Amino acid sequence: MPNYCQSGNSDRKAKVKGDRRFFWATVSPIFLITLCLTTTYTTNAQSIPRLISQSPALALTGVVSSGNQISLNGRTLPATWFQRPGKAGRITTHLSDGAFRQLIGVNFLNSSNSARQPIQWFSSVIKPEVLSTKLLGAYRYLDISNFAQTSGWEIRTNGNILVIATPKAQITNIVQSQQPTDASVTPLQQARILVDLDRPTPWQVAQGSAIKKIETPSSDPDTPTPKPTTPANREWTITLDGIADPLLIERYTPQPPAAPAAPTLLPNLLKQLLPVTPTQPIPAAPAPEPLIEQVEVVKNQTIISLSVPFGLSPQVSTVDNPNRLIIDIRPDPLEERDISWAPGLRWRQHYINLGTERFPVVWLEVNPRKFGLTLKPMWASPDGLAGTAPLIQTAQRYLAVAGINGGYFNRNNRFPLGAIRRDGQWLSSPILNRGAIAWNDSGQFYFGRLTLEETLITANNQRLPILYLNSGYIQSGIARYTPAWGSTYTPLTDNEIILVVQKDQITQQLPGGKVGETAVPIPQDGYLLTLRANAASAASQLPIGTAVTISSATVPTDFSRYPQIIGAGPLLVQNRQIVLDAKSEQFSNAFIAEKAIRSGICTTATGTLMITAIHNRAGGYGPNLAEHAQLLQQMGCVDALNLDGGSSTSLYLGGQLLNRSPTTAARVHNGIGIFLKPR
Repeated sequence: MPNYCQSGNSDRKAKVKGDRRFFWATVSPIFLITLCLTTTYTTNAQSIPRLISQSPALALTGVVSSGNQISLNGRTLPATWFQRPGKAGRITTHLSDGAFRQLIGVNFLNSSNSARQPIQWFSSVIKPEVLSTKLLGAYRYLDISNFAQTSGWEIRTNGNILVIATPKAQITNIVQSQQPTDASVTPLQQARILVDLDRPTPWQVAQGSAIKKIETPSSDPDTPTPKPTTPANREWTITLDGIADPLLIERYTPQPPAAPAAPTLLPNLLKQLLPVTPTQPIPAAPAPEPLIEQVEVVKNQTIISLSVPFGLSPQVSTVDNPNRLIIDIRPDPLEERDISWAPGLRWRQHYINLGTERFPVVWLEVNPRKFGLTLKPMWASPDGLAGTAPLIQTAQRYLAVAGINGGYFNRNNRFPLGAIRRDGQWLSSPILNRGAIAWNDSGQFYFGRLTLEETLITANNQRLPILYLNSGYIQSGIARYTPAWGSTYTPLTDNEIILVVQKDQITQQLPGGKVGETAVPIPQDGYLLTLRANAASAASQLPIGTAVTISSATVPTDFSRYPQIIGAGPLLVQNRQIVLDAKSEQFSNAFIAEKAIRSGICTTATGTLMITAIHNRAGGYGPNLAEHAQLLQQMGCVDALNLDGGSSTSLYLGGQLLNRSPTTAARVHNGIGIFLKPR
């Protein structure tokens, strides 16, 4: 849900910090966007960088109303918008482009001008309508005033809600032009569904979960139920603001299953002793599953539920004269795009060929040297390092314009499993010498396999290695926890010895006790050391009152020159050459061989940064790691890193996920955000 400086800001309050004092200011959303344009972060080495705001130099002039919700035909949905005076005293309405695309069903056409966005919606592609854009804060807004008037929409405001009422539409016919055959026989069979309407109307498409098949038990109780030989179908729903003809609802209402026929043969009671006789009935081939599972009307909306075979997905488009929604079930549903979304920020999606395979790739190209564009790590929780959230929520909390999911994390305790460094401060240390990307605010990047070496040094020059900093990777040895971890630390293993360090001196030694039981406060002017397993014996060398310092160095040392780092792995490409060595980065054989959706980040020969999401190949599964490296190399990557993938793969832009339905994206721990500074 779109929000501004903090998540959950339903009361639209911005938390502002200055001179170590906090105050609350209730502001309008547009004022708050402008307020947040001056976002900065604390750089205290002992605290988490926190999202704060300073007083704006000026607010957007002329805004008469604004908000972060719309009411579309009676349904309240998240979407940022504002209104301001136009020519001849007319009020113009501006809606965030993500909401316009996903809630109305408008198709964005290619554009090389970030100030102009051609669109198609029950209209001609040859002579498309072109809407002006306004980049403000973390969103791009489209002026929909003329579009809404031409479409017969009624628009008014109610507080922070933009109320939109579209003309009532009727769905006059739904026709499937070709029934797909059994997916095991022709997995790339295509089908088309035509939905006829009496007028244009908003529509949405959403991907659901895999459909569990209900197996019909055999009439012979001793015969095992056969396991399916093909992956399960996936549910998709197409929702239209319109009422379907009752005959259509009846036509596509599922019939109750027929009662199983009584067995015609007596059970063979001696089957364990005698061979099966040829008099046993031969089971009939299963009938192909219907593509349209159901059509129903719920609250003045028609919902078309589809059961789509594995390897296929719907591609939805609209035409006019007659007004029609076209649903093509295809192995290659990605619509190719090349849109200049903002100065220095380009949205692209194409198929990339690798041998005979075709992979759909959605990516953003970023010019980090363009004035106003910066990159920063971001993570889910505002209060520490524990926690996960949908990337779309994290990006909006940080006011990122764009972003991608980052490194790995422990799904049980939701702690990071890899390097996070922001503005020169280590939030979490790398693990297992895995691949990482580092960068600075001048648009320079560095890729490599990263280790952080920390050493605890006492006054009498004892030197003890600190293995991990604020990490969810739990091993025997000494680990360190700073206020970036959170306000307290709760033991992650039994019988730890916890040393409290304040102002470079050990002030307490505490028994950790049982895992997960007793929380120990982390001092703001220091940190905790946990001594696990065999390292517990080192407690006798570190009595209360011992003065300690910490030396810290990266391997390679080049990493230390960069204030921003995200670790993931494996490293894929370095200096144009594929350097994939997942075994050396201690990834499992199963992970190495797995074919899955992948996230990646890379730089090109021109210094452009690309953040990429590669999905399932046409008719099959996603790339394995070797294929991922080859695809990124083919796309022109000079250096490239594999990020956390699968259900974590999330590519965000201006309030929307570009690569998948938000309902299918997993919660993630951290990501890389792209930010626009005010001019």
